Amino acid sequence: MTAHNGQACRLEAEVDWSGFLSRHDMTWTTRPMSWNEGAFIGNGLMGAMMFGEEHREKRNVLRFVLSRTDITAKRPSGYSPRVPIGEIDLECAGWIYQPTEIKVDLWNAEIKARVVTTKGEIGLRAFVHSEKAVLVIELEPSEGEREAKLQWYAEPEVSPVLKNADGFNLNQYIPEIRVTKYMKQEVNVGVQTYPLGDGCTTAWQERETSPGRRICYLTVQRGADEAAGDAAAALVRETAEASLEQEVEAHRSWWHAYYPQSFVSLPDTRLEGFYWIQMYKLASATRREHLIIDNQGPWMTPTPWPGVWFNMNVQMSYSPVYTSNRLELGESLIRGLDENFANLIDNVPEEYRSDSAGLGRSCSYDLSSKVSDETGNLLWICHNYWRQYRHSMDETMLREGLLPLLKRAVQYFVHILEEGEDGKLHLRPTVSPEYGSFLKMTVPDCHYDLALIRWGCETLLAIDERLQLGDPLAERWAYVLEHLTPFPMDENGLMLGKDAPIEFGHRHFSHLLAVFPLHLMAGDDPEERDLIRRSLRYWTGMEGDMRGFTFTGAASIAAAIGEGSEALQYIRAFMHLIKPNTMYREAGPVMESPLACAESIHDLLLQSWGDTIRVFPAVPDEWQDVSFHNLRAEGAFLLSAKREGGRTAFIRVKSLAGEPCRLKTGWSEAEERTIRAISAGEGKDIPLRAAGGGIVELQLRQGEEALLYAGEPPADFRIAPVEAERSLCNYFGANKPWRLYGIPFSS
Repeated sequence: MTAHNGQACRLEAEVDWSGFLSRHDMTWTTRPMSWNEGAFIGNGLMGAMMFGEEHREKRNVLRFVLSRTDITAKRPSGYSPRVPIGEIDLECAGWIYQPTEIKVDLWNAEIKARVVTTKGEIGLRAFVHSEKAVLVIELEPSEGEREAKLQWYAEPEVSPVLKNADGFNLNQYIPEIRVTKYMKQEVNVGVQTYPLGDGCTTAWQERETSPGRRICYLTVQRGADEAAGDAAAALVRETAEASLEQEVEAHRSWWHAYYPQSFVSLPDTRLEGFYWIQMYKLASATRREHLIIDNQGPWMTPTPWPGVWFNMNVQMSYSPVYTSNRLELGESLIRGLDENFANLIDNVPEEYRSDSAGLGRSCSYDLSSKVSDETGNLLWICHNYWRQYRHSMDETMLREGLLPLLKRAVQYFVHILEEGEDGKLHLRPTVSPEYGSFLKMTVPDCHYDLALIRWGCETLLAIDERLQLGDPLAERWAYVLEHLTPFPMDENGLMLGKDAPIEFGHRHFSHLLAVFPLHLMAGDDPEERDLIRRSLRYWTGMEGDMRGFTFTGAASIAAAIGEGSEALQYIRAFMHLIKPNTMYREAGPVMESPLACAESIHDLLLQSWGDTIRVFPAVPDEWQDVSFHNLRAEGAFLLSAKREGGRTAFIRVKSLAGEPCRLKTGWSEAEERTIRAISAGEGKDIPLRAAGGGIVELQLRQGEEALLYAGEPPADFRIAPVEAERSLCNYFGANKPWRLYGIPFSS
């Protein structure tokens, strides 16, 4: 419907979700041979990674390496780390050969495969149930593969050929594991007990539902006692006895409700596919009722980081949930912080515990990690908490959750700030995360901490004003803001800290936190914009120790000052660092960088920090056609917009909380004079005010939505996928770099 002559009009989103996502299913024409290119499935708690091994003794094996995020092992000292828990292997009669076909069906969150061997073939389907910790593997072997079997191996029983396929694991704590097995009412049970009594229990049962068709149901439960065994066996038995069709429908329904919460379509088909795989990965890695996203998610592989890291990893892993309108996934982080509030207090020295809290670099899910010389981590996590609040406008969350935590995080710094001879408040030497880590370098007046202190005090004052609390500590927060020493800088831009320029490669953007993600510096005036640009280009120009998150941070910084084409260059550089299945690893797997890149893509399309929503703020010059639907902005607004031929056709904004709405539309100065806002459904004009600088203001009641356009009304208000480049569909899964260069192929 159109907006002509005041006629009724409404936004229409025309997305065939099954068809749209199918163009981005991960695919393989030969079996994946490592974790780097494995097919992965998960339900936010339990997961499996499917891949094989080229060794001649194991060419018949397709592994399902199992993982469950809450299985950790106590040890005499240090936090309780994640540990590997074994696998269930498809052991074929023949060697797995070509033309094996495998795909991860994103829409249904399933692995589907035709496994071809030298003796026959096996039809395969596998998924981790959305609503219960159960892996379902369905097999339909041909006559030559009737002897194929599924075999479970506890961690100590996994063949060294498989376990060490990617190199010997010298960095990770692996406890001595005692394995016991038994049957309980026709269900196999395997118990792995660790030295201090904890462990895990696996239960599985295989049933033949028709001649040649077999289904295996497997669960992993935390704990190594009788109760864990009983619960595991009962869950397997209950699921196996239910209708498979109903179980599949329940599993799929969750995902079919999840994906349409927002929609993004890009003219870069490979990048569009990458983005949607990250949305799949997010929901496979956490759910509101499960644990914080750690470095591995539910796809553990040998790692030196079997825990939760807070000097960037967790913060960036959660960064895309807000704009993508998937706030329920962010609730796992909020719950983790709320439930471990007492441990956050215990992390600071005893003399500060009456009013302070903090968080060290790494720990287990209990967040027990003493603060030493890396002091700002809790404040950065509070920024995620703030984003969760700002995108929902849930004042109960603000008052009862974020406010008491943020006050304590700021108060810790109030204790350690010192007034110098210049009358300014200064910091003793602390760590700028990831700079000179092996040298244990510290710098005074560290930018990382100064930026977080400033953000924390500004935010506390904003909360105090919004809630009309009249907090007696507000005077102290204002004093800190007035007297806090400025960010150290030199001719190359922002520095690590006082008298501390970047002298060698710094992979972390910790010295640029004031720009991103805190946006204390926005580049609104030319001088500050030039400072940000110089800082960004000097930092990336060092080229030393650049990692995935280096490029995602650089992309978001460039996007924050409207440099969309430069941001896209950083994103494309990052795409060379990920693995074929979009996973990322350095010395081990780390979740945050690909997920952070999804946020960098958001930053090209929609930004909403401060009090202003920016639509298409950094679209690359080459992106002529872009569309998105129901991305979420601070203030609890849902935004939809369409760009055609390099021009914004329309913007739709819906208010979920009735907050004031300031929009920077991106229309030209001439077009600004013709902007019209009409109510969706009725087509009536909604008053708007030009606030200067390309910003318009309008007041929408809760639940009200407006459609904006400049000049002549568009023919329709329709959101649909951008046309895909066929050769770049289904790019991920197996390694397919030739598709980037126009080499002919068929699909």
